[in-house]
Amino acid sequence: MSPSFTYRITKYDPADFAESGAYNGAEEEVSDHGPVEAAYLAAVAAFAEASGVERLEVREPEVPGFVNFGLEAPVEGHGLSGLFPPDLTGYHDGAEVSVPVALELVRAMLRDNGAWCRLEAGNAFTVHVGYDQYVYVGSDRPCAKAVARTREFGLFPVAITASPWAVGFDDEDDEAVEVADEGFWERVRAALDIHKELLMEETCVRHASRWHRLTPGNLKAVLAELGPRSLVTIWPGLESDVRAVVAALPEEEPGGLVWEEPDGTLRYATVDDTGYPELVALTAGARAARCLPPFDERSLSLCAALPDSDGVLRARW
Repeated sequence: MSPSFTYRITKYDPADFAESGAYNGAEEEVSDHGPVEAAYLAAVAAFAEASGVERLEVREPEVPGFVNFGLEAPVEGHGLSGLFPPDLTGYHDGAEVSVPVALELVRAMLRDNGAWCRLEAGNAFTVHVGYDQYVYVGSDRPCAKAVARTREFGLFPVAITASPWAVGFDDEDDEAVEVADEGFWERVRAALDIHKELLMEETCVRHASRWHRLTPGNLKAVLAELGPRSLVTIWPGLESDVRAVVAALPEEEPGGLVWEEPDGTLRYATVDDTGYPELVALTAGARAARCLPPFDERSLSLCAALPDSDGVLRARW
């Protein structure tokens, strides 16, 4: 359920919108990295205070993928430097952060050059950052003082029915993800008994995966190190003829390649035919590799999300 009160907060004066809904004013669509950005953060902080919220959950975290649609150039660390370690530990679905950290996440999203996530405190408070400097704040309280302060900051809060970034807002019929319960891992064990080795993709953050070579001997240890609420996908094992694997990459649609470096490190690259020369050089000393199909052709027979410690699946993959 969405909070009872939702506001769209922008720097765009409603008087500058045409009847069609198009904005005709002079405001830029990008962050000023200065006083306007600070006003957005102050407004979100005011609504959090009015809602009695001190901590928020990170939901559906992302970093830029193969194609970056952000209005600003990507930055090193995805805008998360100083908030989370380089390996993104602590940035996962369900992670709790303080309001100051949440405001820094909002800053990163306003700059539209890296990380994105939903910020929620159950149904009591939500913060969503959309395209072009649109921020949506939901609360179980009317927050009249926060609305007034937002206007004082020079922004324009408008009451709306619900955030367009709320889960289920567009009523898409997404297929439910499987739970990585004991039955799922029994199927993995059975596949290992047959094939002796499998490749596992572990995704805690969209567009950022860790890779593992699974064997009957290391499965237990690998499972103990999986990140909270991660999505795990099981692929066939790596192949030793790396040159043949690279040659089999799709020529039109972007595909993927996982390979093992001489030191045992597993690396991944999304590539199309324009990246082949570089990829050949990168995999020159690789021990083994696996070609993954284009994203829209991946039929996943073994894919599931980790439940919480109480056995309940709360991740929304």
